[in-house]
Amino acid sequence: MKSKTSDDGYGKPDMIAHFQRAPILEVINITKTFPNGRTVLNGISFQVLPEETFVILGGSGCGKSTLLNILIGVLEPTSGQVRIFGEDLRELRGIRLKAVHIRCGMLFQSGALIESLSLLGNVHLPLGEHYRNVDPEVLFETARLKLRMVGLEEHATKRPSGISGGMKKRVALARALALDPDLVFADEPTSGLDPVSTREIDEMFIRLTRRIGAAAVVVTHDIASFFRIAHRGVMLGGERDGELQGRVIMQGRPEDFRAAHHPIVRKFFGSESGSPSDNEAARYEA
Repeated sequence: MKSKTSDDGYGKPDMIAHFQRAPILEVINITKTFPNGRTVLNGISFQVLPEETFVILGGSGCGKSTLLNILIGVLEPTSGQVRIFGEDLRELRGIRLKAVHIRCGMLFQSGALIESLSLLGNVHLPLGEHYRNVDPEVLFETARLKLRMVGLEEHATKRPSGISGGMKKRVALARALALDPDLVFADEPTSGLDPVSTREIDEMFIRLTRRIGAAAVVVTHDIASFFRIAHRGVMLGGERDGELQGRVIMQGRPEDFRAAHHPIVRKFFGSESGSPSDNEAARYEA
């Protein structure tokens, strides 16, 4: 059983105990330049702590997706280092790499569900991949429990094409949490949803990741989601931000962003649709 920190009324860990722990993910001076000479990330550094939800924000062209691909090992940085669970990601091979994969979950923007599999089969996929020597019935029962966690057990035999967009997001979340990971990566988890469904997915994401004690790194452009789910975040400069494109403009807690005087930060938070009112933002930061 994973240990839990004490939390406030919204499930956020006690910050004093929280910041005394070693980081679960370290991003150290990451730069990415593509073969055409275009630099999309320039000197990105931050840390993610156990049980923390850390959000990566920024406008179009800021390099959020590129950074996420580097964090999950799909792309290599031009320079800099990613340390996950205390190990250099680029040095991991074989059994050590598999051990890290088991401790991570991935929630894709599109959901990435496999149409030829039932919802239960989709959630079972990572379990079957990593625990081939375990009784299949045990693994399928675990997958059923995960579907139950997101309220979809009764739809287990359906195919992805037979459910709504919001339900697909919930199945994808169940699959991302199938291995009870220590760290979850999420790429625009509420993309394409209406405001009501967005709030439901946010609240489910908070409840379930914090129930199992998982940290999370979430890429999003949704300001309301940021205030609902984040303990801390980092904002990267976008294509309209000149020489700050692909650089860290600011990082901190939600209340730090609300109080920021940086003109790019103020413009981003003031102009993005769905930006919460001061009262709503304060509610989620309390």
